[in-house]
Amino acid sequence: MYTIDKDSNRIAPLVIKRFSDLGFTERHHLQEWLANEPNALGEELLIIQKEFDGFDDTRERLDLLALDKMGNLVIIENKLDDSGRDVVWQALKYASYCANLIKHQIVDIFQQYLNRYQQGGDAKAQVCEFIGTPDIDELKLNTGNSQRIMFVAANFRKEVTSTALWLLGQGISVHCFKVTPYALGEQLLLNVEQIIPTPEAEELMIGMSAKEKEEKNTEVVLKTRHTVRRAFWEEALEAFQNSPCNLFNNISASKDHWLSAGSGVTGCPFNLIFNQKEIRVELWISRSVTEDNKLIFEQLLEQKDAIEQVTGHELEWMRLNDKKSSRIQLTKAADANNKDLWPQSIEWMIAEMTKFEKALKQPLADAASQLRQRA
Repeated sequence: MYTIDKDSNRIAPLVIKRFSDLGFTERHHLQEWLANEPNALGEELLIIQKEFDGFDDTRERLDLLALDKMGNLVIIENKLDDSGRDVVWQALKYASYCANLIKHQIVDIFQQYLNRYQQGGDAKAQVCEFIGTPDIDELKLNTGNSQRIMFVAANFRKEVTSTALWLLGQGISVHCFKVTPYALGEQLLLNVEQIIPTPEAEELMIGMSAKEKEEKNTEVVLKTRHTVRRAFWEEALEAFQNSPCNLFNNISASKDHWLSAGSGVTGCPFNLIFNQKEIRVELWISRSVTEDNKLIFEQLLEQKDAIEQVTGHELEWMRLNDKKSSRIQLTKAADANNKDLWPQSIEWMIAEMTKFEKALKQPLADAASQLRQRA
């Protein structure tokens, strides 16, 4: 890594450092950096535990345990200046132990992590949101031999890289990341580089597995829950056609757990939500710019009393400070699998969305207009 001097039109190398010389340790530094910034490993990961030792009849503990976007467990083993000779064997043992974890155990492990390190939180809700599944009952975690391994070290021995490449050839997901600290004056920098598989090789591997992924996606589409959702939406849309609410007149039934209709303001649709255990009407404020979403939300929040007087309910005002979007919603408990209760759920959706649109459409349009004037 080099610095660029524009005045002299020259480059100069940064000073490479060793973690041990800088006083950094594996557990208190490298592990903490990755626990708090797992995206440094090239993808979205959800850290669910660190120093995990919940294995029967052994005192061994793995450095970091994570979930990827497909619900696979990811074992992350960190070493400082040298990978050592036994890190692959160590990680394979951990992967074999983790292969036996079932969904509720994984959620419990994450809940313990949240309680100990993150001041609490709802593990079920966070896992569902991360993977993009509306309900914990539909969530698939740690299926089959899907466990993945990631090694992080400043230097890798040939014994490790050779074995990692062989494991990749056997269909086991292994990634090696080389981490290098640099000094730039008083400032320290960290470079994280994926060396196995190389990005080019990984693209080839992804292409080779495309057929398998397509087959899995086809299987998912045919699952019972998608059939149930489509049937519910068909029944609901037919009822909406004969109701005072015209929002969904040109919307088609789908397998998704939601239906969206335009509100007249770009990026702010009215949604109907049909989950396993609840139904919902909502305004989703999801324009491309985070600041715009928060400003619109604040404008509507100033009219909270007037809006709720029209809806006849106290609504859930969800600014979602750590998200790009914001949401205003009304929720009711339901049982998606009980078709006898569908007419009641649909009647509730029609009644509440009719009032919801009436209460929010003009204030939303006014808020969007004020936003345009500011621009």
